[in-house]
Amino acid sequence: MVAKVQFFPLGNADTLRIDLSNGGKILVDYANVAAPDDSDDLRCDLPKELRHDLSKAGRNNYDAVCITHVDDDHCKGFGDFFWLDHAETYQGDDRIIISELWVPAAAILEEGLEDDARLVRAEARYRLREGKGIRVFSRPEHLKEWMKQNGVDYESRAHLIVDAGTLVPGYAKEGPAQAEFFVHCPFGWRQDDSSIIDRNQDSIVMQVTFREGIRDSYLLLGSDVNYETLSDIVKITRKHGNEHRLVWDLLKLFHHCSYLALGPERGADETEAVPEVKWLFETQGRRGGVIVSPSKPIPAKGSNEDDSDQPPHRQAANHHRRVARQLDGIFAVTMEHPSKAQPKPFGYEITAFGVALIVFAPMVSTVAAGSTPRAG
Repeated sequence: MVAKVQFFPLGNADTLRIDLSNGGKILVDYANVAAPDDSDDLRCDLPKELRHDLSKAGRNNYDAVCITHVDDDHCKGFGDFFWLDHAETYQGDDRIIISELWVPAAAILEEGLEDDARLVRAEARYRLREGKGIRVFSRPEHLKEWMKQNGVDYESRAHLIVDAGTLVPGYAKEGPAQAEFFVHCPFGWRQDDSSIIDRNQDSIVMQVTFREGIRDSYLLLGSDVNYETLSDIVKITRKHGNEHRLVWDLLKLFHHCSYLALGPERGADETEAVPEVKWLFETQGRRGGVIVSPSKPIPAKGSNEDDSDQPPHRQAANHHRRVARQLDGIFAVTMEHPSKAQPKPFGYEITAFGVALIVFAPMVSTVAAGSTPRAG
């Protein structure tokens, strides 16, 4: 059994599933944003797709559910789909169990949350108080203060906190999972330097290393960080001699193909990346690398969407297409061409030869469309 990474057509929203070699399952974000009563909505029925997959595997749980941050497009429907320990209202036989919930510290600390964001916070706070079933990413001083104010002993919970620059406990590429998760973000110091939580910049960014045979393949999960945070990640990683922790064969794009994940200016036809981000894309991507944009279709030049401040941005997509060409790889967009009859997810298999497309996806864009990519 080999590891797989599954992407879901959800418009400008994120959900990604990792199937590990040992049968483990990890869900990164959950955004049930489709409108089932709208016949023109091409976004997939996320709970239906996920339940079907779990049923085939004979299970009703995920080993981990990572909510990278609590924006609606990363956690919508959380309270409808999952069994939540903190309140009986969100418990029932049809609900999916979260064995371990992964959240950034900001998800626990932010006040004034509503709807599913509030439920993510309530569940994370409950599990942290209980001291089980939780991983909190980064340990800003604000978190220690919150724990003290809420009667939670910090030292007895310290093992549940994962800092940037470390591995998530419980996973090893030499172990049964044949995978490890290296955390790049959020930075505890950044949250201490600011009195305002910025969900995007305080979100979870990770590199996943998969081992198959004697080969390692790399997945970079970018969340919604911008070029400034990415630059910090690159500078810190290089400072510590950890350049290999930013190598990628498969990259889930940052912030739905926004130009602001590359640089401060959109550009006329292609966004110019700042030096650190340029290095991340052009030096760290391996041959055959796959870039996936979890976004709406890329707008045509001169269209109304082309003028929008909201991603995806054509100029950013042109940057990613160029990088993919240079790598002899692929640039794919989750919502490029799903049909009404087949708004299905697509995925990649982590083989002993690299990363390979396992479901033909017409959303594969102009680079090497229809090919079976090899990465690394």
